[in-house]
Amino acid sequence: MPPNSPTCSICKGARVVHPRLPSGQVDYSRVVPCSCVKNRQEDNRHSRLKQYSNLGALLRLTFENLIPEGRSSSPQSQESFFRAFQAAKAFAEKPEGWLVITGPSGSGKTHLTAAIVNECIGKEQPAFYVTTPDLLDRLRASFDADSETPYNEFFEQVKNTPLLALDDLGVQSATPWAKEKLDQLLTARFNAGLPTIIVTAVTMEKLDDRLRTRLTDARLARVFTLEEESQASIYAWPPEFDLQKNMTFINYKRRTDLSMEQQDNMDAAYRLAFDFAKNPEGWLVFMGETGCGKTHLASAIVNYRYEQGKPALFVVVPDFLDHLRSVFNPDSKVSYDEYFESVKSAPLLVLDDFGEHIETPWVKEKIYQLINYRYNAKLPTVINTQYSLDEIMNNLDASISSRLVDRKISVTFAILAPDFRTDRKSASRRSPPRGKTPRNR
Repeated sequence: MPPNSPTCSICKGARVVHPRLPSGQVDYSRVVPCSCVKNRQEDNRHSRLKQYSNLGALLRLTFENLIPEGRSSSPQSQESFFRAFQAAKAFAEKPEGWLVITGPSGSGKTHLTAAIVNECIGKEQPAFYVTTPDLLDRLRASFDADSETPYNEFFEQVKNTPLLALDDLGVQSATPWAKEKLDQLLTARFNAGLPTIIVTAVTMEKLDDRLRTRLTDARLARVFTLEEESQASIYAWPPEFDLQKNMTFINYKRRTDLSMEQQDNMDAAYRLAFDFAKNPEGWLVFMGETGCGKTHLASAIVNYRYEQGKPALFVVVPDFLDHLRSVFNPDSKVSYDEYFESVKSAPLLVLDDFGEHIETPWVKEKIYQLINYRYNAKLPTVINTQYSLDEIMNNLDASISSRLVDRKISVTFAILAPDFRTDRKSASRRSPPRGKTPRNR
């Protein structure tokens, strides 16, 4: 017993007692642990199981504080969640096979998973929870000579734990090493038939073929999708685009500061944008200086598509490249491949401020991959640039410029209006973007 703690009135500090016979007499021929020792051992075991589970703050997420129908207002989503809830309860009662839970962020996947692990802990059954990015980070760190747990020991622990809950599958950096480790882990557990919970926000169709085969094998795995994510929710205005969100064809105002030629030019640009919004085909390239109205027209196209319930994506090219760099971070919730693919293959894409980025070899490669993919796939694209047609030909690599001006797919239109914020009358006086220098062909 701990020092200075009160002595148990039963064992008087000896920690063992003589049990009683059915007759009620004391059996002095045997000794058994005192109930106080048993309770302490149970408390210690429960504490060790909590620590082993790696749940941390998720220990608060249980079936008791989980709404069985989920939080969605959609009856269909509520029904899907309730089926997953029942499956999770049954799995916690008797962990067998694989339970695969998919759905968008915030749909309740992690709560269901943590509730299963907590239920197992309550029954003194060991279970280990880990997110995929954290797992890979810990595996990398275990290579360090100062690591408390060597790589082989930690990897074996995860491979052979009685119940593994692997969260956030699909948001990790898709490096060859990461793919290899995940394949080794899941193949080992698949072959051994070890109870496993897999949680992912990525649809089955987007997963690697080998991984998808494991997760959808009906002999071992059951897949539950909590909530289908519609294209309209995938392609929507993020908070930083509040200004563009309100730029429509209806509130597009004709300017009074323009010459007759400039006004006719703007009317033609408006008609081009409106016709494109109704039937997006090919590429539309608006050229003109900042503040001439390019962004309003491009945003109006996106808003028109949203009103029709159709998907579209608006990106500012320099911000897109910054975001693309950021998803290399291991802590990123979106993998690099997933983010780049979502932009590259958007059903309709607006590239605003094209050409205003600082060019590096990496940037050139990414821009080329994006433009070339959409060009070959003939995906509808709107490109806004401050470059004139001559500057496109002189300042951009031929691999890019030739695609932007290809008349088989692209309509280029030069907006003559000056910046509405200033009194400049010509769009010709501007400097090349930072990091760019004109080059001759």
